[in-house]
Amino acid sequence: MEINKLCDVVRETSFAIHTYHRHGHLEKIYENALAHRLQKLGLKVAQQHPLAVYDEDGTELGVYYADLFVEERLIVELKACKTTTDEHVAQLLGYLKSSRIHDGLLINFGASKLFVKKYVMGFDQVKEGN
Repeated sequence: MEINKLCDVVRETSFAIHTYHRHGHLEKIYENALAHRLQKLGLKVAQQHPLAVYDEDGTELGVYYADLFVEERLIVELKACKTTTDEHVAQLLGYLKSSRIHDGLLINFGASKLFVKKYVMGFDQVKEGN
């Protein structure tokens, strides 16, 4: 599946979850719900998936655990807070850069309005999308 289509599926599924469950649950509930529904759609989804963190010279420094890793190419970072902050964006961008994964979604279920933003890590730049 093309990456933009994959992001659309995750976005639409997140909206359906937010419509049904609303805000107010712990992040883990939304993680479980999104993984469950995406798997029902036939997508490969790993929860708390270890991704290697690399230094600039390629040395593996350790691992971090992505909330969701979809189709082995999309990092999904979930939040359940009133509003997203610059620190949340920095967290996802750091994950993308150090794990050398190209695409990521930041999703916040914690507000009355669902927040979803796509980030793309280029060679030396970051692009934001809706």
